[in-house]
Amino acid sequence: MLSASRLLARAVPRVGAYNASRSFATKFTPAHEYCKMDGNIATIGVTDFAAAALGDIVFVDLPEVGDDFDKGDSFGSVESVKAASDVYAPVGGTVVEINDVLSDEPGTINTAAETEGWFIKVEMSDSSDADELMDEAAYAKHCEDSS
Repeated sequence: MLSASRLLARAVPRVGAYNASRSFATKFTPAHEYCKMDGNIATIGVTDFAAAALGDIVFVDLPEVGDDFDKGDSFGSVESVKAASDVYAPVGGTVVEINDVLSDEPGTINTAAETEGWFIKVEMSDSSDADELMDEAAYAKHCEDSS
């Protein structure tokens, strides 16, 4: 298992570097889920920090298009060689797309968690759900404090 300092070295620099090139807002949960908001659509997944902590991901359980979730609801799970973990919705809404790539290639999360490794896209029912989430600076500090 990677030490916390090595996890931070991998994850924290990408938080700011990744978001700097994007025109939409990215927010984070304390449990290491991210939410990239583009208008009323939120792309949700787990962060690089979480992917590194989980280790080799071997299975992902995702919801169906059309499923509704409230903020904080479990919408799926991730299984790795180390553990299984639920994934929680950082915002509420209706699933409009799932990342089908993950059913055949769950390791995409390990190599590109915050890009090609997204889980679902949700049409948000209330965009103010994201107001309570951390911005990239707060998330970077959260990761540093977790080590």
